[in-house]
This record gives sequence, structure tokens and C-alpha cells, in this order.
Amino acid sequence: MEKFLSTETLIIGLLLIASLVAIAVRRFRIPYTVALVVVGLMITFRSPIEFELTPELILALFLPPLVFEAAFHLNITELRRNLSAIILLAVPGVILTTVIVGGILSLVTPLELPLAMVFGALIAATDPIAVVALFRKLGVPKRLGVLVEAESLFNDGTAIVTFNLMLAIALTSHFDLAGSILEFLQVAIGGIIVGLVLGWVIAQLIERVDDYLIETTLTTVLAFGAYLLAERLHLSGVLAVVAAGLINGNIGPRGMSPTTRIVLFNFWEYVAFLANSLVFLLIGLKVNISALIVSWQSVAWAILAVLMARVIIVYGLSWVVNRVAEPISTNWQHILTWGGLRGAICLALVLSLPASFGNSRDLLQVMAFGVVLFTLLVQGTTMSHLIRKLNIVVRSEGQIDYEIGHARLASLRAADARLDRLHTEGLISTHTLERLKPFITQRAASLAEAVRAVLRADPALEAEELDTGWREILRAQRSALLSLRRDGVIAEDAFETLTAEVDAQLSEGPASILARTEASTQFLEVTIPLNAKAVGKVVAKLGLPRSAVLVSIRRGDEVIIPRGDTRLQIGDVATLLCKREQTKDVEITLTKERDKRTPSKRPQ
Repeated sequence: MEKFLSTETLIIGLLLIASLVAIAVRRFRIPYTVALVVVGLMITFRSPIEFELTPELILALFLPPLVFEAAFHLNITELRRNLSAIILLAVPGVILTTVIVGGILSLVTPLELPLAMVFGALIAATDPIAVVALFRKLGVPKRLGVLVEAESLFNDGTAIVTFNLMLAIALTSHFDLAGSILEFLQVAIGGIIVGLVLGWVIAQLIERVDDYLIETTLTTVLAFGAYLLAERLHLSGVLAVVAAGLINGNIGPRGMSPTTRIVLFNFWEYVAFLANSLVFLLIGLKVNISALIVSWQSVAWAILAVLMARVIIVYGLSWVVNRVAEPISTNWQHILTWGGLRGAICLALVLSLPASFGNSRDLLQVMAFGVVLFTLLVQGTTMSHLIRKLNIVVRSEGQIDYEIGHARLASLRAADARLDRLHTEGLISTHTLERLKPFITQRAASLAEAVRAVLRADPALEAEELDTGWREILRAQRSALLSLRRDGVIAEDAFETLTAEVDAQLSEGPASILARTEASTQFLEVTIPLNAKAVGKVVAKLGLPRSAVLVSIRRGDEVIIPRGDTRLQIGDVATLLCKREQTKDVEITLTKERDKRTPSKRPQ
């Protein structure tokens, strides 16, 4: 019981550290996984934590959810489009990496050729989690992201198969080329078949079930079950999970409700975050700095050999790809080369080496940790600078104009809210408010119109923002329905009916639904200026067209749902729903200046 409690305490402590690191890195421009490794190193320096990082823990517990989540979100159309490049990098690329790294290290380190080849195989597995996260943050071209992520998924499987073959050769001193090739194909293809079959079966089950809890559970069973079954059959568990994730991620969602899709995506995103957090934190905690310093020459040669192999593989195989398939640009090749980070799989494989290797086992482990540490701390932290220097992310002029205009508008709204708060708290007089308010409201109105013009001129940008806003609207509706059900305002059957309506709208998307209202009505946002006739009037006396509806009034940080006796104040932002042809009249009604002889009815 004491051991169980100490283990549980360790896990909770690590999760707390991971959460704090995740909060902290939002302020710094470094990848989250790199920060975890650094924090782990700092903890090790101060007070080392005693624990055993076993290969079974990484391969059987952490690896399946990480691989499944990545494969689940991989678009099979994009994968098919880039399949030749991915297969070349993931299969011949792994074999060539094994040979190049093994050959170099057998010449410059104390390792004999069989052991050097074992190291070459285990270090061939790339783990670009930090790079992929950075790609998503910066918005690099989709195809480049697919190349990096898909190569990693498939070469993880081929690297493990190659490692097992090299390990058998090192232990038996027997090499059979034909037998090795046959075993490689059997293990790899067999794992893929297992994953395809299980993925298809689970997808069919999901199509016949309409319960997001059961469907999420089935995908969890698939992720771990595919790995375990393939390993029991002496096939590639990693490739089985890759295939299962691809099938389930591209076929399974067709039979899911929108609610299930949202829950499922959020669940796997969380599981991947959890697994990544623990893995990279444990890597930092497990690194033996003193051993790295003692064997610095071997570690340096290992890093150099890995970099040399990566350069040869990427540029050499890209030359082949450019002649048989869609070309990979030189700048993209630079990113692929520097993005070949190493991580958990390399460490899992090196930790699984038998004790019979003696001192060579310790050296291989130190070299592997050294390479992983270098790729994470050096390559991982400099990738964003390389991406910017090579102009990989090219933003259109419309995107830049939109971001600048949107930021200016947001800052003005914050200033407006601050001004109202100062006036409410008595820190500035009404006179000062009246002098400053028109400047903010006029600037905000002109900026809002400029942002609208940019969105109208760039349909893709408008569609992206519209889709984001649409999803947030529906999430807010679902959240409100959940609160109503929790508070007992609506019964379960009413909740299910209403959420089904929200799901239908989510599935239909914004374009088709908004098209039915776009021709006749639209939302209009009007800021009430200083000398408007509407200031001080109640809503019932505004003289708005009968078809116009005053939806809400934003007054500083407060949002008011208006009634007939609600009075408008200076600086109120009124949101209305009216017919398209009436927008000009409504705007004039709310902003028209009062006769200068008429006293203003401003609330003090």
C-alpha cells in the first residue's frame, strides 16, 4: 500500500509540474516539450527523484495513445498525395540511417560494428512532437506538416522492426540478408494488416452506436488493443496502431454525431497532452549529466553522425522524390533535416538492451540520451527562427491587414471599457468622459468598417473566422443547455432534443444556414455617439422599424438584454438584427445628432 501511495504521489506531482510548465511557457517562445525536459533537468540537479523508466512503460503505456492520436488526425487524402515521399523517408531512410550512423560510430567510438548498427537502428526513430506543435502554432503549409508527422509515424514502426533485427544479429553474430528482409516485411506488413482490420471493425461498431461515452471507450480499446494484439503475434505494434488510427480517424467520424466528434477529439487531445507531458518530464529526470560529461566525445560523435545521416537521407531521397512525385522545395528540405528530433522511442529501445552487452550498454544509453537532449534543446528551440528565416509561413496582405485592424479594434474596445470604469469609479469627471469618448467611438467605428472590408475582400479569411465564430456560438449554446439541465430547469428529454438541434446546426455548418438569412436580415452594431438624439431615450421611444430587433447593449464590461424601458447612454454599443435594406435607416436613427438647442439627457 505504501508503494502504491508513493507512486500515486509521484504521478500527481509530475502532473502538477507539467501543468505549471504549460502555464509558464505561454509567456516564453519555447516548445512545451522542451520546457518539460529543462524542468526535469533542473529538478534532477536540485534533488534527484528515484524511479525506474522502463521500456515497457514507454512502449506499452505512453506510445499507443501518442501514435493513435497523431494518426487519428492525419488526413488520408493528404497522406495518399505524399505517400511516395513518406515511404521513402520512413523505410529506405531508416535503413540508410542505421547503416550510416552505425558505420561512422564503429570507426570513431569504442563500439564494434554490430553494436554500432544497433545504435543506428534505435536512433533512427524521429519524434518531432515539439516541431509539429510549432507548425500548428505558426500555421506552416499543410503538406509540410503532413510530411514531418507522417514520416515520424511510419519510421517509428520501421525503426523498431530494424532495431529488433540488428539486436538479433548482435546477439547471435549471424546475418542472413534474405531472411532479414523477409522478416522485416512480414513484421511490418502484418502489423499494418492487424491495424487495418481492427480499425475497420471498430469503425463499423461506432457507426451503429450513438453514445459518445461508448464510442470514446471503443477508440481507447482500439489504440491499446491494436498494439497489444500485434505484439502478441510478433508483429509491429506501432504500425498496427498507425493503421488503426488512420482508418478510425478517416472512416469512424462518418458514423459519429457532431457531439461525439467534439468529445472524441478533445479526449484524445488531452490524452496526448498527458502522455507527452509525462514522457518528456521523465526524460529530463532520467538524464545523467555526469555520465554525459564523462563520455562527451562519444556523445559528440553520435550527435554528428545522426546529423550527417539526416542530411544525406533528406537531401538524397528528396532528389529522388522530386523526379517521381510532387517536388519538395529546398527550403522544405532544410526544415525536414533540422526537424528530425529524437525522443521517447529511442530511449525506450536503448533501455531495453540486454545486460549481456556490459559496459557497451551503458555507453549506448549515454549516447542515446545525449542525442535526444541535443535535438530537443538545440534543434527544437531554433526551429521557429529557421522557419521565419526561410519564409516558410507566407501570410497574405489581407491576413496582415486583418490582424492589425482587429488588434487595433480590440485595444480600442479595452480602452473604452477602461474609460467607462474610471468614470463609474469617480476617477474622471463627466466632462472628461465627454471629451474623450467621441475619439474612441469614431475610431472604433472606422476600424470596424475597415475590418469588415478586409473580410469581404478575402473570402477564405472570412470563411475561417465565420467557422470559428459559428463553432463558438454552438459551444456556448451547449454549455447553456448543460447548465439548465444541471440546475433542473429542463428535463433530460428536453435537453436531448435541444442538443440534437445544436448538433444538426454544427453538422450543417455556418454557410448553408446563414445563407438562408443573409439575403433578408443581418446583425448591425452601432456605437451611440456623444450628441445623438437616442441618448437618454428608452428603447420603446427610439422609433426603430418594427422589423428591427435590439438584441443587446454592451455598456463597458456589462452586456444588457434591453427591455422597453431601458435607456441608452453615451458609448453604448447596440447590437441589432434588422433587414438588410433598413441598416442605413437604423444607423441614422441611433446616431443622428440632437438639435443643439435641445438639452442632453445624459445620466450623471
